[in-house]
Amino acid sequence: MRVFLTGGTGLIGRQLIPLLMQRGATVLCLSRDPASARAVLPAGVEIVGGDPNLPGVWQDRAALCDAVVNLAGESVGSGRWTSGRRMRLRRSRLATTAHVAEAVAQASQPVVLVNASAVGYYGDARDRALGEDAQPGQDFLARLAVEWEHSALQAERDGVRVALLRIGVVLAPEGGALERMIPLFRLGLGGPLGSGRQYFPWIHIRDLVEAILFIIDEPRIEGPVNAVVPSPPRQKEFARALGRALGKPAVLPAPAFALRLLLGRQADLLLFGQRALPNVLKTHGFRFRFPELEAALADVLGNRPDSPT
Repeated sequence: MRVFLTGGTGLIGRQLIPLLMQRGATVLCLSRDPASARAVLPAGVEIVGGDPNLPGVWQDRAALCDAVVNLAGESVGSGRWTSGRRMRLRRSRLATTAHVAEAVAQASQPVVLVNASAVGYYGDARDRALGEDAQPGQDFLARLAVEWEHSALQAERDGVRVALLRIGVVLAPEGGALERMIPLFRLGLGGPLGSGRQYFPWIHIRDLVEAILFIIDEPRIEGPVNAVVPSPPRQKEFARALGRALGKPAVLPAPAFALRLLLGRQADLLLFGQRALPNVLKTHGFRFRFPELEAALADVLGNRPDSPT
């Protein structure tokens, strides 16, 4: 099997690529900076030079692959959402995905496109249980996810199987949400965000990459797929569990008005919650390694470079 990745040097791609190679897959990774990509990716990965925001010869290479995993997209959590930043967030997703969809549409062999999205698709859904058929929200992140998915679905017109991976908060030893949380919690500054009652849909990085492999292998999976654990906690419950894992209190609240004052519209990331459920993965028999928060945190924190030995 030949697998083409965009965003392969990011958090998810760096964990996915070794598993693909263990299975004997030939892995091609698109990069604007091939030299930097070679420095962080395993030997044996074929680096394809090119800009995912622009059409190019890289599309011909993608069209020859059996699976394309599109993980490209500027992080929504870095920097305030100024008008310029919102434009970059849209461009980094929509332009790239449109070009990826064009590429896979050229394939002469069966191909699957696994395209990243986010549970932010559902907006601030409060306590509603959200299967993959739930309606989208109306805030900036929800509209961005809707457009992102629409770009990927253009490939369906040419017979491509398209899976839309609505990813929750990723827990990983390095990078991801915990990278910002842990220093605050170690200082005793962790706790509820706003009311703390918003749901906090998370997934362990190992489960996420195994879910991607599962989707590639399972021809019946197409359309939206919630990549989250089966029983998401509320944010204040997550904070308490992280505090316990670090041996620190997690009782200092961050009022919603203060977060809005500090972060502006970006506070939506912290104050909006989604009780998203992995109905598609469960229906098709996917088994989570880390469905429980305490075990997931123990594994992630135990594998951090700064963990006690």
